Amino acid sequence: MAVVRCGWVGKDKIYQDYHDNVWGRPVYDPQELFAKLCLDGQQAGLSWITILKKQPNYEDAFCHFDPYKIVTFTDQDVEVLMQNTGIVRNRLKINSIIKNAKAYIKLEDQGTNFSEFIWSFVDHSTINNAWKNLEDVPVSTPNSDKMAKALKKAGFSFVGTTICYAFMQAVGLVNDHTTDCHCYNVCHGLAKTRK
Repeated sequence: MAVVRCGWVGKDKIYQDYHDNVWGRPVYDPQELFAKLCLDGQQAGLSWITILKKQPNYEDAFCHFDPYKIVTFTDQDVEVLMQNTGIVRNRLKINSIIKNAKAYIKLEDQGTNFSEFIWSFVDHSTINNAWKNLEDVPVSTPNSDKMAKALKKAGFSFVGTTICYAFMQAVGLVNDHTTDCHCYNVCHGLAKTRK
């Protein structure tokens, strides 16, 4: 019997693996959430699979998204990154990761755990939706609007409401697998384990 997946998943194995094992599964680690938010920002104007294929290169180029290492990047480091064919060579996007690292550390210095901050937009519990069709799934919600506004206020960039909602879907703040997808019940169950 054929495996049923969400309608946005193509035939590319890397996309199928990402959908089956990553997308929609709750993430609570602050640095992992930071990495995912940065990667979603890199997607702006591009397809997600483009960034997904480049993810290992981003991890190498940006010290595995360690904010405390990224904030030490100089203008010279940015110029080197602009020559890195393994990532999207867009100066604004490269600088956004450095800017986001500074904002992340500022939050931490203020006593705000990044994971707690991110999960506060769904009251620290996954929103389990029950979409029957891909067409029903929104591209933004009032929650992603609030997240985008708060992140921008905190100093983050490339965090518009659409990017924030894609991020929320990816890290399991919402379960937007369609109800016919083989991952729907898995993610629904994982969401229930969070106290």
